[in-house]
Amino acid sequence: MRAPTLDESSLRRRVAQFGWWTTGLTVTAVGLVVLAALLTANRETDADPGRVLLPLDVELVNPGAAVLVAAALLVLASFFGLAALQTAAAMRVLDPERHIPPPPPMAVRRARQMMLGPLDKRLADVELLSDALPQTALPTAAELPPGALARCTVLIPAHNEEAVLGLTLESLIGQTRPPDRIVVIADNCTDATVEVARQHQVEFIETVGNTEKKAGALNQELARMLPDVEPRDVVLVMDADSTIAPVFLQSALDRLEADPSLVAVGGLFYGEDGGRVLGQYQRNEYTRYQRVVSRKLGRVFVLTGTASVIRAYAMRAIAECRGPLLPGPAGKVYDTHALTEDNELTLALKTLGARMTCPPECLVTTEVMTTWRDLWRQRLRWHRGALENIAAYGLTRATAMYWGQQLGLAYGVLALQSYFVLMSVSLLAADSIRWSPFWLGIGTIFVVDRLVTVWRAGWRGRGLATPMLPELAYAEFLQACFVTSIGQILRGRQADWNYVPRPALPGLVAPWLLAWGIVLPATLLTSDWYTALAWWVGFNTLVFASLSIVQLLPPLHRLRRAGRRTHEVRTTA
Repeated sequence: MRAPTLDESSLRRRVAQFGWWTTGLTVTAVGLVVLAALLTANRETDADPGRVLLPLDVELVNPGAAVLVAAALLVLASFFGLAALQTAAAMRVLDPERHIPPPPPMAVRRARQMMLGPLDKRLADVELLSDALPQTALPTAAELPPGALARCTVLIPAHNEEAVLGLTLESLIGQTRPPDRIVVIADNCTDATVEVARQHQVEFIETVGNTEKKAGALNQELARMLPDVEPRDVVLVMDADSTIAPVFLQSALDRLEADPSLVAVGGLFYGEDGGRVLGQYQRNEYTRYQRVVSRKLGRVFVLTGTASVIRAYAMRAIAECRGPLLPGPAGKVYDTHALTEDNELTLALKTLGARMTCPPECLVTTEVMTTWRDLWRQRLRWHRGALENIAAYGLTRATAMYWGQQLGLAYGVLALQSYFVLMSVSLLAADSIRWSPFWLGIGTIFVVDRLVTVWRAGWRGRGLATPMLPELAYAEFLQACFVTSIGQILRGRQADWNYVPRPALPGLVAPWLLAWGIVLPATLLTSDWYTALAWWVGFNTLVFASLSIVQLLPPLHRLRRAGRRTHEVRTTA
């Protein structure tokens, strides 16, 4: 790949800026429309009480300037949105079907220039990208034809992993299609990690002066390896405390060999046995994640660091694109500033247009945290790392889904805590209780959802999920991690792999714990704020019940296949 030009060096900043402008303008426009609708709906009683307005008895007055301003903002948002798509498409150097959306017609460009003034030049410059695209990082069809046998190198970064490394190596040696090379990267080890690698007759390399943890150890070996790789080379990066299913490599390499445009194959991780109830919480969580991925036809959310196979040329492209097209240290495959290097690498590959998949056969068994303190540290790092990664990339085509996930988590926090507040006030202020058949029916949907989605976790998983209250407590814990990570970022608190926060749950203790022993006046149950809270909780409950029903129904792709089969049978008959 050639060195990026000066124009290319601004693409990363531009696509993020255009994305934020598009979102900000759209949200403002929608807010103005809602405000105008609220202010202009006039339902005053007519002079003749027997007369109604058809076909809808709502009289609208002049909406004023709000709707006109909203319309103008939506037009501006469309301009910035198109520029964001054009810029993002130019950056997709790993996309075999990269295509820049065409510029708008000349009349539209003149209108844009009138509305934006000097800002129009930034959008006009983007339209020239189709004439000077960043060079593709993909090999030609002659260099990597369909069916070309892949050559697989396994990299295992290990820091004092003598207790578990043997099992990891045995799972690799026992593959139905063994890798061509296994390299253990011993990172500042003070135990017998190197000796375990030697006993299993695999290569080992010791890092030199590495202070950047797992990412730094991988970068050192990849810097030696990538200059000499061929298009057929692939790299399996896996943790030293994980084991993979015997058919993992066979399945992954078969897919990569059959489809040269496929860049990476990720694993679906499951928790190892043990850990008592805390371990089962995590296994239930991972089982639900596997189910979601399988329903998405292997769509990748994160190329898990526990085990993922990536084409070597894609790794080299990431290193070359750091700075001009991607955040992170120039020339490095892994961003050593990222707390979650696997999540950041996924964003890098998606930004460059790489195609990825997570087949159900590529199963990984990884460790579970056996203490609440360790789980707190792990999830705090996961949440904070994910937030910092999307902040570094901005709001783009590649990160939109991940921003949506974070907003969904924040909404979940508000919804669950609102429910706890409502239940606490209701129980402490009510003189008597009356059960609602409707809401009990909605609750049954949640119970069925929790049970069905962990069915593959076995009877222990089902037993833990059925009462719901234990998993509600676990959800409370995870939400505490999420909120704490946001608080640390807002306060500018430093965190890394060695940072060990207290495992308490500051600021997110269930309200019923705080209200224990307090009797509230019954008049609260007729107050306006209680009524508003009840409606809010009811709305949230229906939203999550709808999502549960969607999870229980067959995925759309299965329904489409069933519909096609039915149509074929009828046609044949």
